[in-house]
Amino acid sequence: MIMIGLTGWGDHPKLYPPGTPAREKLARYADYFPLVEVDSSFYAVLGEATYRKWLEEAPQLAFILKAYRGMTGHLRGKNPYPDADAMYRAYLDSIAPVVESGRLKAVMFQFPPWFDCTAEHVRQLRAIKRRMQGLPLAVEFRHRSWYAQNVLEETLAFLRLEGWIHIICDEPQIGEGSVPVVLEPAHPELTLVRLHGRNTGGWLQSGSPDWRETRNLYCYTSEELHEWGRRLDTLLEKGARELGMIFNNNSGGDAAPNALEMMKLLGMTAGELPPQQLDLF
Repeated sequence: MIMIGLTGWGDHPKLYPPGTPAREKLARYADYFPLVEVDSSFYAVLGEATYRKWLEEAPQLAFILKAYRGMTGHLRGKNPYPDADAMYRAYLDSIAPVVESGRLKAVMFQFPPWFDCTAEHVRQLRAIKRRMQGLPLAVEFRHRSWYAQNVLEETLAFLRLEGWIHIICDEPQIGEGSVPVVLEPAHPELTLVRLHGRNTGGWLQSGSPDWRETRNLYCYTSEELHEWGRRLDTLLEKGARELGMIFNNNSGGDAAPNALEMMKLLGMTAGELPPQQLDLF
């Protein structure tokens, strides 16, 4: 089984008729896609009421929840929680409605580019697994050392042993500043694919003031999507039972059109984008 979705639902203007109120966007999103990645859970530990509201607005939708940045080493400044135990407890309490609904696909731990393959970071992954109380956890490595030729098999064996869902990334291939596409499932139930685009220039300009706006500025071609169709087949042949594919290439609004094209390519029913107002002036 393959599920296609996007990062968030608010920032996809091509998905909604002009003037669609923000409060209606989640329900409309769920008319197109069965899966969504929640990014706002990275920036703050949200209230339970927020998750309950989302569950009610889109009763058929499954969720990937991004781990809070204090749990992945991204937090800068003072931690609002007195210690790690309190932080993890607050996060687990907040997402309880999604867990109880049975619609949590995974909590996604996207580690920073400096989180390299070291014994200390392996211990940190084990500690996170214990703290998260048996929930499905997915890991996205952003340091190439985890996939180095001399440790790749050990990385995959570790993920399988510890029960981590492997996130496979599509991104510009620029050597040390990116991770390779490694088509290997690790968890028996789920494998995730995240498509960040292939904008090499935007990817490299981390010091630029508009870096976050240009990093994922990319539209996949039909040929590139067909390539990913073949890669999904490879993952299924290797034993992946369920695949989740998230399009994160939305700096130019291309994620939704690319995701719908991918669904059509895979023979899924895909809705048509609504007509947009012409910007003539």
